[in-house]
Amino acid sequence: MRSLFLTLLFLPALSLAVIDGHKYSFSSEEDAARFEQLAEDLRCPKCQNQNLADSNAPVAVDLRDKVYELMQEGQSDDEIVGYLVDRYGDFVRYRPPFRIDTLLLWGGPVILLVIGLLILAAIRRQQASQPQEGLSEADKARLAELKAQMKKDQN
Repeated sequence: MRSLFLTLLFLPALSLAVIDGHKYSFSSEEDAARFEQLAEDLRCPKCQNQNLADSNAPVAVDLRDKVYELMQEGQSDDEIVGYLVDRYGDFVRYRPPFRIDTLLLWGGPVILLVIGLLILAAIRRQQASQPQEGLSEADKARLAELKAQMKKDQN
């Protein structure tokens, strides 16, 4: 009974060791570096802000396995990325290509910056065109009263 309890207690740790400890064997250091580069350059479709190398999501594990399988078949980096893009779209890339359909993605930040600068310029121009109102006689009297009271308090 005690061994069953210990087995159930440590079962989650064993499954994590199998998932995180999964290693791929390569015939050369270049292939290992190539695999690591591909895993870092490709985005996990589920996590969105993690690459395949950093993600522990099941889909990321599957995609790492697929990248390894395609590499073992002798496919080039472009063919592997092309396979994943055909399946998941340009989203799977961290650096999507510059095309008409990704123009907003690449130009969006610049467009937003220009719009923000135009709005800021319009606000400043509007403020500059409005005359500055001076203090009314009542405000001037109140200010003089406060100044006199401050002098009195300081002495």
